[in-house]
Amino acid sequence: MTQNLHSAAASQDADIVLELRQATKKYSGVPAIENVDFTLRRGEIHALLGENGAGKSTLTKIMAGVVPLSSGQMLVHGKEVQLVTPLQALHHGIAMVFQETSLVPTMTVAQNLFLGQEKFFNRLRGVYISAQQFLQSLNFDVDPTATVSLLGAAKKQMVEIARAVLHQASIIIFDEPTASLTPEEKKYFFDLVFKLKERGVSVIFISHALEEALLLADRITVLRDGHHVVTDQKSSFDRARVVQAMVGRDLSQTLYGQKKTFVRPQGECVLSVRNLRMASMVKNNSLSVFAGQITGVFGLIGAGRTETFKVVAGLIKRDFFHGGEVLLRGKPVRYRVARQAVRDGIAYVTEDRKVEGFFETMSIAQNIYMGLLGKSDKTFGTVSPARASAVGEHWSRLLNVRAISRNVKVIELSGGNQQKVVIAKSLVQEPEVIIFDEPTRGVDVGAIAEIHAEINRLADAGKAVVVISSYLPEVMALSDRILVAKQGKVVVEFSATDATQEGIMYAAIH
Repeated sequence: MTQNLHSAAASQDADIVLELRQATKKYSGVPAIENVDFTLRRGEIHALLGENGAGKSTLTKIMAGVVPLSSGQMLVHGKEVQLVTPLQALHHGIAMVFQETSLVPTMTVAQNLFLGQEKFFNRLRGVYISAQQFLQSLNFDVDPTATVSLLGAAKKQMVEIARAVLHQASIIIFDEPTASLTPEEKKYFFDLVFKLKERGVSVIFISHALEEALLLADRITVLRDGHHVVTDQKSSFDRARVVQAMVGRDLSQTLYGQKKTFVRPQGECVLSVRNLRMASMVKNNSLSVFAGQITGVFGLIGAGRTETFKVVAGLIKRDFFHGGEVLLRGKPVRYRVARQAVRDGIAYVTEDRKVEGFFETMSIAQNIYMGLLGKSDKTFGTVSPARASAVGEHWSRLLNVRAISRNVKVIELSGGNQQKVVIAKSLVQEPEVIIFDEPTRGVDVGAIAEIHAEINRLADAGKAVVVISSYLPEVMALSDRILVAKQGKVVVEFSATDATQEGIMYAAIH
């Protein structure tokens, strides 16, 4: 019996393709991860879970050669390595698909796929044909001749995934790969991951969608506050145990609770959209938003949800002729720039925080203060460092923004804390209408609960709140009324007490 146990352990050790021992990474003397042990086996799907700031991205960036270890060891196929560039990692068979895409925006999809693998002589037509065949083999509907900057977030993510597979890496790290994908695209991705596993490829999978991790993984590792908490077989976990390990407390009853039994009463009709048109994305769309309520907007990618509310917020323009009307408290408005909407009390919290939400090299306080300056009547003015610091400190405390210091650059924060900064930058403007576009995309369960609490607080305070979300449990947990959009316009409205997930999804598809 003892001999069998030793034999099984030796077999598992032989299957280890990547190992971290006592891995520590410090920034300015403060550890992002500390003494973390991690193993990855051949042909294994290993889910890496934890709150934002738990150290998941730091750990995987070490594996991918993006950042070096401060101390500890990394072994690939049993040999110690010191990776200092992603190219070195790729030479060892390690590829990473980042949460924020690393594609070259001015190049085509095909050029990005073969970047670094080009032959000395290239026929562009041949490159496009090869890319088309490869993308079709993955069931990814992406035009290889399209310029990357013109693609949506979901298709950019597909190109990133395809590039990692094309490099024939033996270890692939996926950081939030499904955050921008539709349900159908997610299915293709899951099938792809299982095919990689069958070929002996080892996969590390970071996701805030716990159900996906519980579906895909063979083993699960949970980090908390930069430390290793637990590693175990998937069969040993359920959602409650994962959440308990991640946050140290039970959020299972508060995050996406029971079906709503009451809704807030409608206040004043603050915002109306009538027969709105915007190119091919918004087609004769009409809707209303009321004070003191959360209006949830659900729809699949391409339903025109984001475009409708970007027109409302002055970020894009509706059709000049027959473009419809936007009414704010009954008065027609047409904004040329977003600042005009901000001054009228409309705030839009973007779905793409990295590109549109914050200034990367500015501090937390400076970013939040920029939101306040955006409402100012003065085109030019002096920035008060003391005022910026005070405003930033107040809102950081209110939204529980966690950082090593208030002077840290926002790009160095975890995704959840970046999202809180983006929200604070809008709320500092004291808006009456707040539009949240995918407010918890790429955010951990602890931060989701905090963001949801803030959204509910705003509605309870009488604000008119809009929540655009592709995640049905979130829409149903937050909304008082739910609008379902399809092909550029709202097609049905539900009260939250009457809505079912089946009914909403049916309306969005059929």
